[in-house]
Amino acid sequence: MASPSDRRYSDSHEWHKIDGDTLTLGLTRFAVDQLTDVTYVEMKKPGFAFRAGDSVGEVESVKTTSDVYCACAGEVVETNSALAEDPSLLNSDPYGAGWLVKLAIKDAAGLDGLMDAAAYDAKYGT
Repeated sequence: MASPSDRRYSDSHEWHKIDGDTLTLGLTRFAVDQLTDVTYVEMKKPGFAFRAGDSVGEVESVKTTSDVYCACAGEVVETNSALAEDPSLLNSDPYGAGWLVKLAIKDAAGLDGLMDAAAYDAKYGT
């Protein structure tokens, strides 16, 4: 399955979808396949300000716990509350219903270093 072309990708396997000054952040199919069954998702609450490269939450699976990082600086404006009730949404639909958090972009400079879908897929064989 090819990664969606409307977003940018990090080496730590987060996708970043930009819509004006807002960014939606999630994990790639590659990441959720490596995690296997996701059991718990906890993102920072709205109002949390962060710098580029900071963790904005964590995802737990039967195998491990992984931090979720954002490539730009910003502030959390919304978390995906559906994941609290059904974390398996991340496994079944990581590019849609399994999004993690929406952020207000304060400094987008870190986004310049992200890969497009073709480069990400070529590098990680997705």
